[in-house]
Amino acid sequence: MARVRYGARTEREIAATRTASARLPGIWSTGVVAVWETDPDAVAAVLPPPLKPTGGPLVRVNISEVALPGQPLGAGSVAVAAAHGTVQGWYPLVMPMTHERALTGGREVFGEPKKLGEVTVERDGPGVRAALARHGVTFVEVRGAVSGELPVPGPSRKTDFYFKFLPAVDGSGFDTDPVLVHCVRHETVRRLERVAGEVVLRESAYDPVADLPVLRLREITVGEKTSDQSGRVVERVDAQALLPYVHQRYDDPLQILDAPPEGSA
Repeated sequence: MARVRYGARTEREIAATRTASARLPGIWSTGVVAVWETDPDAVAAVLPPPLKPTGGPLVRVNISEVALPGQPLGAGSVAVAAAHGTVQGWYPLVMPMTHERALTGGREVFGEPKKLGEVTVERDGPGVRAALARHGVTFVEVRGAVSGELPVPGPSRKTDFYFKFLPAVDGSGFDTDPVLVHCVRHETVRRLERVAGEVVLRESAYDPVADLPVLRLREITVGEKTSDQSGRVVERVDAQALLPYVHQRYDDPLQILDAPPEGSA
């Protein structure tokens, strides 16, 4: 009988897959990062317990094109500064991806809030434009012009916080207790430039990042970097406390009934 590819893999095949994954070469990305100060009450409102706000109400958008072999990956993230105990990091609210493989792997393994979307990174001379779009709405756009080189920073360690859970089969609560994941990235940068520009947030019923307005732009940079990541479960969390935030992860049709923020165009 010919091999049935949906059949069980042998232990040798499974081990070979793990070995190959561990030996992937460094993959570089070109990305635009913008950081701004926003309404501290808005940051506090989006953080599920046990996460808490930090000393500064910061939002960070990262929009990158990753040089994966065969087909580049568009990857984005909109996150707010957060703390878990003494650990400072970022809590991503939405992470648009252009490939399903990146989406499913991140959500199922780490609990990342990834969704299929459109990711744009463009460079024309000094001109830079990066954008995230879903459901026909470009809900984040960063645009400007390179204004100079920046010193290349040394290797850094960054932490993102994720909640990993499975919604219950009967539609009420969770099937198992949700857990909080610390995802640690070791990042190496080989080029970094300063960008003079602006961040534009547009109203979206499904990705309402416009609720985190740009009150003071801290910085915009464009650079080339590579990183690895590893995650660990640090604690089980209160299911009832997390339940009111589950809509962050999904395109909830009821979000269409939410009113846009006052003064939005």
